[in-house]
Amino acid sequence: MEEIIFPNQIRMLRRVCGKTMQELATFLGVSLSAISKIEKGYRRIDQEQLVRISDFLDCQLQDVFVSEASSQPDVVQSWRREQERRNSVNERRGLKVLGAGLRHIRGQKNLTLSEVADGAYLTLSVYHRIEMGQREVSEEEFANIAKSISLNGDDLCSQIYDLDEKGALDEFIQRNDNKNRTIGISGFGDLSINTISKAAVDTGAKIKVYGQPGKDGTVLFDKDAPTGETACPERLASSSDAYGLSLCTRRLGNLLPSRSVLLVDPSQMVGSGDLAVHFEDKEQKIAKIVSVRENMDGVFYGIQWNPDEKFVIDEKQLSELHRVVFISIT
Repeated sequence: MEEIIFPNQIRMLRRVCGKTMQELATFLGVSLSAISKIEKGYRRIDQEQLVRISDFLDCQLQDVFVSEASSQPDVVQSWRREQERRNSVNERRGLKVLGAGLRHIRGQKNLTLSEVADGAYLTLSVYHRIEMGQREVSEEEFANIAKSISLNGDDLCSQIYDLDEKGALDEFIQRNDNKNRTIGISGFGDLSINTISKAAVDTGAKIKVYGQPGKDGTVLFDKDAPTGETACPERLASSSDAYGLSLCTRRLGNLLPSRSVLLVDPSQMVGSGDLAVHFEDKEQKIAKIVSVRENMDGVFYGIQWNPDEKFVIDEKQLSELHRVVFISIT
């Protein structure tokens, strides 16, 4: 099963230009199948591919993304229907309940994502998607997961069933549903970032914004000295730790306007493909904005650009990253 991760307008723009899928595939140096998945929203694109696609289609970078603020209503509605259909498929297949149950039981046993993934012979990224209800699990994988948390398959099934019957998994499932219902996902590079529309923020709530330019592309963060406020999307209204961070560094390149504000939810788990805030000091005064990636060996690393910088992120550091969930362009 494939997950909608990159709602875009590439197919529409390509047709307006009179270009074929094969021409775009040849231009990017990828297969026709890859282009099909990109246009259907099933495959992310990296930063270089995003720039090349906009050049090929003779459009602005922001034109590639679907946004309630800038796209035609029927385009937005079409992507929303497809996202809901995929969510419904997930629900019918029990992936949401399975993922929530695994996370609940793992927490009870004080096991980390990495420990369960290693014990089940899965990469951290794959196991994370299973817990998020975004990936099917084979019988062999399920047996290995059960073994990694010191249970047999039947006992694991029974425990998840009992937790679901008691309603113990509802909160986690609801949180994922709210995340997946948000349209306007902009595949910024290999990231999944939501752009905020007027409809999403017209609640009257405000969120404090922090950040001043630091050295070498860092951001100086002082929780006692906010630099302003911005509209708070409904999804962050219940997160007391959420905050805004001014994009006062050009280490992200020129893909986002300098007036952008990154909205951050520290309570959300960070995974491969996310944009995150990485603090260099224990006092959380000096921050970097990084793209989180994962290599073939399951090792996570962070990337900054202009100039390029790459560093390994261990499990403790991964858990301390703050996930960027929205980009507000004012």
